[in-house]
Amino acid sequence: MATRRGGRLVLLILTGVGLFLVLVALAAAFLGSYLPLGGDRIALVAVEGTITDPREVIAQLHRYRDQPNVKALVLRIESPGGGVAASQEIYTEVVKLRRETGKPVVASLGGVAASGGYYVAAAADHIVANPGSITGSIGVIMQIPNLAGLLEKVGIRATVIKAGAYKDLASITRDLSDAERRILQEVMDDVHSQFIEAVATGRRLDRAKVEPLADGRIFSGRQALALGLVDELGDLADAVERAAKLVGIPGRPKVIQERRTRFSLWDLAREQLGLSLPVPGTGPPVAIQYLWQ
Repeated sequence: MATRRGGRLVLLILTGVGLFLVLVALAAAFLGSYLPLGGDRIALVAVEGTITDPREVIAQLHRYRDQPNVKALVLRIESPGGGVAASQEIYTEVVKLRRETGKPVVASLGGVAASGGYYVAAAADHIVANPGSITGSIGVIMQIPNLAGLLEKVGIRATVIKAGAYKDLASITRDLSDAERRILQEVMDDVHSQFIEAVATGRRLDRAKVEPLADGRIFSGRQALALGLVDELGDLADAVERAAKLVGIPGRPKVIQERRTRFSLWDLAREQLGLSLPVPGTGPPVAIQYLWQ
């Protein structure tokens, strides 16, 4: 009987140890990027797809700024841009992180880092682009679908009751008036000017040098290098190496990156369609965008 009890006790102990090791392994897998262990590290933050909601990227920036073992960050940008305010918020947070912590930020441009994607990159200390990266597209766009003809064909009429002459500005049920077009153009010109100012400030260039490049055109990475819009040609590994050199980490640096914890077809729809189609819950069907189309 004693032998049987002893065997059960050993089995319980081994089971408990096994469960503990499993829990430790799971914690390391899911929380490893948050733990200040293992020496100096480079944090990799991905800015991917159409920029519609900056909160996830900003949350990562906030977490990494408070980790003493994270000495520098690399922004991996694979984006054609997106919402004006969303792009500006990420840009501002990157600038704050650099100013308040002294941690350098290197931007790595993937296949496409244009418009709002380049806006974000301009906040970095150093920009690394592949020779064939599509970048630039310094401009702003607004697209207003006009459904008046379609609605007339199917016998639908819109009745608008408003207080304020321009309260239904940019309505999709009718053509713009000349006065409305002027108002929208003034807004677009101001937002465009903000883009130019952000690039000039971030890249430490004279505004007069940026303005001729800010007509919405795209550039290859090699063209952007010649124009002063990026600092060197290289891939993601080169960007990580550059970040390590900026903070004096010898050898191959340790890189941490948060895993995307959830994904759904709805996320994909929001990223791809949220700023251009009236999908419920994704924002207005008409928006001002830093977006290369």
